[in-house]
Amino acid sequence: MAGIVGAGEHIYGIQLPIQTLTRRLRDPWEDRASVSDLVEIARHAEATGHGFIGVCDHVAIPDDDYARHMSTTWYDTVATLGFLAAHTERVRLLSVIYVAGYRHPLQTASAFGTLGHLSGGRAILGVGAGHVKGEFEALGIPFAERGAILDESLDALRGAFAADYVSFEGRRFSYRDMGVGPRPPSGELPIWIGGSGPAAWKRCGRVGDGYIPMANPLEQFGEIRTTIQASAEAHGRGDTRFDIGWMPPWMHVGTVPEDLPEVPLHGEPEGIAEVLRAGLAAGANVLHLKFRSRSKTEYLDQLSAFHEEVAPLLR
Repeated sequence: MAGIVGAGEHIYGIQLPIQTLTRRLRDPWEDRASVSDLVEIARHAEATGHGFIGVCDHVAIPDDDYARHMSTTWYDTVATLGFLAAHTERVRLLSVIYVAGYRHPLQTASAFGTLGHLSGGRAILGVGAGHVKGEFEALGIPFAERGAILDESLDALRGAFAADYVSFEGRRFSYRDMGVGPRPPSGELPIWIGGSGPAAWKRCGRVGDGYIPMANPLEQFGEIRTTIQASAEAHGRGDTRFDIGWMPPWMHVGTVPEDLPEVPLHGEPEGIAEVLRAGLAAGANVLHLKFRSRSKTEYLDQLSAFHEEVAPLLR
């Protein structure tokens, strides 16, 4: 299938706060936030024109030097998106980023097929290779093979809903005449590939519908687009329209309060819009937004301010 963003259009959305308390992604108010706060934010994101809400994916965090900053709070991806599907109506439900190697591809197909079915086709499977070695080891999965596992999982997932019963033959996963249901309404899941380098870009071109960046600099987008397109053409997908994401810097619409952490992108709406327009001009059509705030109320206000003051300047 092609990307979900129409030709010449763009969408924006957020990775939800609260659902992870890793120190690099959260503001202090999130430590005290409730489930009802999470629901309110998801609903407000929908009401303010956000095209998607995202939930991360980790199973368990090791107590080691690499991962200690991440904290141990990571809401389960599918459970959280399914819960929020019942509290929203239109906004798409994105995994950012589901680690393919942690599950059998039939399990992933069942989970996201069900999510797509229950939500009326709003699920997007954002998927990647993973990066926490200790987590892989605890789950009994070879860390060094994570890229190959992802590639094989993607091949299996692409065919999971092709017929009532499907077969797959791979090095790690093999099965015959297995059926997965319910299916998403379209019969296929939108798949966005996450990652920061050429391997992810090539995967996107080969088998994905879109690309989720990892804070890649804007100057790299020419290379990203060229690599995705070359891979697509090499695999007979040269006419595919891709959803290409860009993650702008942390932002705050308006004057930054003195007690907020450093916010690289802030100020008047036109100045923020100018930066975002550069991203769109570089080839992105999906904006993954990050807002700094001191409270839930301020976060909600930021969603509103972007929708009312910045988004109209991007059209």
